[in-house]
Amino acid sequence: MWAVCNVKVHVCLAVTSVFLRRCLSLGVMAKSKFEYVRNFEADDTCLPHCWVVVRLDGRNFHRFAEKHNFAKPNDSRALHLMTKCAQTVMEELEDIVLAYGQSDEYSFVFNRKSNWFKRRASKFMTHVASQFASSYVFYWQDYFEDQPLLYPPGFDGRVVLYPTNQTLKDYLSWRQADCHINNLYNTVFWALVQQSGLTPVQAQQRLQGTVAADKNEILFSEFNINYNNEPVMYRKGTVLIWQKEGEVTTKEVKLPAEMEGKRMAVTRTRTKPVPFHCNITGDAFWKEHPEIIPEDS
Repeated sequence: MWAVCNVKVHVCLAVTSVFLRRCLSLGVMAKSKFEYVRNFEADDTCLPHCWVVVRLDGRNFHRFAEKHNFAKPNDSRALHLMTKCAQTVMEELEDIVLAYGQSDEYSFVFNRKSNWFKRRASKFMTHVASQFASSYVFYWQDYFEDQPLLYPPGFDGRVVLYPTNQTLKDYLSWRQADCHINNLYNTVFWALVQQSGLTPVQAQQRLQGTVAADKNEILFSEFNINYNNEPVMYRKGTVLIWQKEGEVTTKEVKLPAEMEGKRMAVTRTRTKPVPFHCNITGDAFWKEHPEIIPEDS
């Protein structure tokens, strides 16, 4: 009797297995009466043939910078940490062709022909934001050795589509122009506060209505600062593009007729996101790196 039952069980399992394999091969999935709720999901597919840009901004980073004792007007540790996070994002999401960052923001440009996650905007944004934020926490101690992380940072994101190569270049030029405007203001503002003893309100009143030439004059005449000599990373921001670089690693190599291996330095070429601090508002950068935005893209 038990033998007969076992045979029946095995037969049932075999039939069920064949049925499931056929269903899967035909793309048939198990459904339930609750399946209808999927109809409420909005279609967020990005338009084809457009550049997909994800821009992240630090959430309430004025407070975050104060609590974590960031140097004013620029903290190189914080900027290098942001760049490290952006590099990590690019290495994880290889459809990104370029990234540009300044202050507490970073923009990521995806390949125009990318079909990553079927071009769903929510996937682009959430993957970039989560990878960036987790990297910020993960690498914090590497850049702020003496400053503990008091609470986790937050980043908001948005997805914007640019239909032509020129509109994409104009977007990146806009972000770099914004970097220059903000950094020039902050450089003068903090010089007035830190060196002249003005309160933040007084410094703000002093700079009200001034143009770039006025700010440059204040820096030079009152503080002997030539703005053009300020670190280019502060003035231009950071551009990340893919470059081939040689990496030297130590590896154990066994030569013929040798019982024991020898540890030797081995150089390997690897493509990775490399930072540049340069002008991207003109044509020179794009002519030097035509592979980023091909004319036929």
